[in-house]
Amino acid sequence: MKKTAMLIGVFAASAVTAHATGLATCDSGPTEGWQPQAALEKKLTEQQWKIRRIKVDGGCYEVYAMNEKGERVEAYFHPVTLAPVPTKPR
Repeated sequence: MKKTAMLIGVFAASAVTAHATGLATCDSGPTEGWQPQAALEKKLTEQQWKIRRIKVDGGCYEVYAMNEKGERVEAYFHPVTLAPVPTKPR
């Protein structure tokens, strides 16, 4: 019984961490205080970015896009302020 409970705990912990890449984390609070993803998309589009995808990762908005220089980027933004978030090297 103890072994089963321990295994369930290990799998549950690994499932939670499997969704975040670990490149960036944001202390962003409850999602009710977040700006909509559409606001970030509009901001970046005005800066000549071509957005492919925006998703939530590590409490941040993770953006896959082509920047104004035509470079493929994976960038993170704080969901409350929409400010860029520095990433850890891979």
